[in-house]
Amino acid sequence: MEFITLSNGVKMPIEGFGVFQILDAAQCEQSLSDALAAGYRLIDTAAAYLNEEAVGKAIKKSGIPREELFITTKLWIQDAGYENAKKAFEISLNKLGLDYIDLYLIHQPYNDYYGSWRAMEELYKQGKICAIGVCNFYPERLADLCINAEITPMVNQVECHPFFQQNDAIKTMREFDVQIEAWGPFAEGQYGIFTHPVFTKIGEKYGKSAAQVVLRWNIQRRVVVIPKSVHKERIEQNIDIWDFELSADDMAEIEKLDIGHSEIINHFTAETAKYLNGHKIHN
Repeated sequence: MEFITLSNGVKMPIEGFGVFQILDAAQCEQSLSDALAAGYRLIDTAAAYLNEEAVGKAIKKSGIPREELFITTKLWIQDAGYENAKKAFEISLNKLGLDYIDLYLIHQPYNDYYGSWRAMEELYKQGKICAIGVCNFYPERLADLCINAEITPMVNQVECHPFFQQNDAIKTMREFDVQIEAWGPFAEGQYGIFTHPVFTKIGEKYGKSAAQVVLRWNIQRRVVVIPKSVHKERIEQNIDIWDFELSADDMAEIEKLDIGHSEIINHFTAETAKYLNGHKIHN
């Protein structure tokens, strides 16, 4: 495993395991157990995924020393604001069965995220969180927060894959020393990504699958990736990417695939803001 050093000196694995959309508790626990056994140490969940308790059970069952793990969870829009964020953090901490969180993220750039950020800054100073960051903050919102916050976000988790490469966003993140982390590194299966001729052809040179090529491409760009799978074979395959390196020609070929926007979610519409703000995860 390779590591990224965040702006505050914390080391973060460059590849992790995501549990988005694994709603069945038993399946989530088993998938995570398989991932931990395969060598993953960065685990990414969220209050909105409704599986923090299953994640906590798998962590406890693994017997892996806490200091070897890097656990991420996220604050949902419904719990935005100074007081609400503090309460939501404690709930997530208890569900996970942990004493601290390695990375706590604001899940979406809506509602009172400035109030949330102040609460997170305090929790960070108290040592309850090792690093704080955001998700889905596009350049203008990220720059605004970085300029006005006491503590700059250490991570920004955004959609990032060969068909939406986020090059302009990465420039802004690097300007403010914010680490990019990719959600949906497989584009949620769109564009025939697992059988795409570009990735398949490149993979044949190295004896690797299209999926392994896609992950390797982002890692060589120093982008943290969190692939998800519930299949043990794919979980193991996704972490088997350390014995080859894409050439400059390979990287250039993949760069040509960028369409420059998301076809999964558009954060720049009123419809998206209304939909996400309307999504409640508790009464």
